Amino acid sequence: MQTSPIGVAVIAKNEVDRIGGLLDSIGFARDVVVVDSGSDDGTVELCRRRGARVISRDWTGYAAQKQYAMSQVEAPWVLNLDADEQVSPALASEMQAAVAAASSDLAGFSMPRLSRFLGRWIRHGGWYPDRKIRLVRPGDARWIGEGLHERLQVQGRVDSLSRPLLHYGYRNISDQIETINRFSTIYAGTRRAADSGFVLAGLLHALGKFLECYVWKAGFRDGIPGLIIAMNSSWYVFLKHAKSWETGQRRISSRRGP
Repeated sequence: MQTSPIGVAVIAKNEVDRIGGLLDSIGFARDVVVVDSGSDDGTVELCRRRGARVISRDWTGYAAQKQYAMSQVEAPWVLNLDADEQVSPALASEMQAAVAAASSDLAGFSMPRLSRFLGRWIRHGGWYPDRKIRLVRPGDARWIGEGLHERLQVQGRVDSLSRPLLHYGYRNISDQIETINRFSTIYAGTRRAADSGFVLAGLLHALGKFLECYVWKAGFRDGIPGLIIAMNSSWYVFLKHAKSWETGQRRISSRRGP
């Protein structure tokens, strides 16, 4: 649909098993840009076969990489996606109608994100609606943030869409655990070194996170996947505390010497 005012920006690395679903879901896009940071699994070739413009660029961090991808799209509106996301047909229709009717002061749209994990759509435990600003006029928006907390900052009015963006974030439990390990390491690297009291506080925070996900936010309603999510979420909270303490111990050891 070459007349569509919406283009798509994606960042990727080694996503050949998932990015095809994304590309299948954005047939409405005027322009599709994939910024790849070193894939060696066929991601680049797949994207080019599907008609996307692929730009190779060294990894510069989540916010910087996404900002660059958005800046390369040739369209008045840009939908910013991750490689593990897909646009539902209902959302595609809603977006096109929304931008067609958008007033000049409207700078962006937020949308709910619905995640699938262990064969189930997860609607509780804090995972839904997980609303994200993703569709913006690129001149009125910028990716900001450090580490794991990047977000689109929009200058202007933002309206809400109701149809979901589909998210296939974790391939399996092992993938979730690997992500938890990686993200907790990144977190610890951006925080000040912690003492032993911070680790003990982590126990309480982890317990609180489990209760929040499983009880308060009704994760139990998602069955066994809901339980696994609550347990792993609490484990992630504890690891952030523990790795911050570990960082402090390494610094102390380096100052003391052998």
